[in-house]
Amino acid sequence: MTKTIRVFDTGLRFGRENIAHDAAMIDAHVEGVIPDSFKFIHFKPCALVGRHQDLSQELKLDECARRGVQTVRRVTGGGAIYFDEGQLGWALICDRRSVGGNLSEITAKICTAAALGLSTLGIDARFRPRNDIEVDGQKISGTGGFFDGNTLMFQGTVLIDLDPQAMMAVLNVPAHKLKKRELASASQRVTCLRALMGRVPPKDEVCNALLIGFAEHLGFEFEFGKPDLQVEKLARELHDEEIGTDDFVREIDDLGRTRDVLRGTNSAGNLTAYVRLEGAKNDRIREVVFTGDVFVTPPRTLMDLESFLRGKEIADVATATHSFFRQANIGMVSLQPSEFADAVLGAVL
Repeated sequence: MTKTIRVFDTGLRFGRENIAHDAAMIDAHVEGVIPDSFKFIHFKPCALVGRHQDLSQELKLDECARRGVQTVRRVTGGGAIYFDEGQLGWALICDRRSVGGNLSEITAKICTAAALGLSTLGIDARFRPRNDIEVDGQKISGTGGFFDGNTLMFQGTVLIDLDPQAMMAVLNVPAHKLKKRELASASQRVTCLRALMGRVPPKDEVCNALLIGFAEHLGFEFEFGKPDLQVEKLARELHDEEIGTDDFVREIDDLGRTRDVLRGTNSAGNLTAYVRLEGAKNDRIREVVFTGDVFVTPPRTLMDLESFLRGKEIADVATATHSFFRQANIGMVSLQPSEFADAVLGAVL
């Protein structure tokens, strides 16, 4: 069955403006104000962290300031990325039933569609779980998304003309990611269309290739349109009141600086728990904050878990965490519920 999707381009914007527009589109789709939509996104130089990441741990803030690279916090999960005019962003905002499945299944379908589209440019792009698109082991696109009710927000990037020096200058690449693939630097982990094709393809060519992949693999039929004035107005409000503010971007920042904050990680090293204890025996959770390269839906899941664990005794953390995930309708990519308890216990034991 063909699904009609409106497609448009939002033009070149600052990173925080683009994220505010994402949030406005999600709200508008949830309210039924806009139809299923696919948009192309262009960024002025910026460094973006995921919704649950620690800003200072992920970015070299002094270098960002020196280079005029705007720091941005996304409304989706995932890892830190560098963006400039050499990259193309895209986002699908639609009824989740238009794609079908849980978050992992939807990720596989959408990444496969994007890879098929990019392959029409003469490269061998393939989906690599959990959420990357690669060519011969090198990443050319990263993705991520979540649900808000029946609304799916799923985003991706395409590296068209990469500046690895600028990327490495502003990103703190986690050591576990480099060790996992035995890479000396993150620049060896990524590639771009210029390197693969021997030329810099026009963005229109890349956009058309992606649309072909989504049409063929997911049965989408695209109708071209323009950004909604109502969404633009809401995006400006969200930008000025929240997403565009330093307070929002720094909401999670250098959590380990306080002496009584304990830190633990899961075995993979991609989830961190910052914990403060209380009680006569210092055996209860006073506060816990989770950070990391996390894709989870609904978006408030980690904040709800943090609240749920407050006041719990250390001996009950594993049981309480299991109970939280068992009772809630939660979707995650790659992480298991037990890893959250492992991170907490790793901090306090």
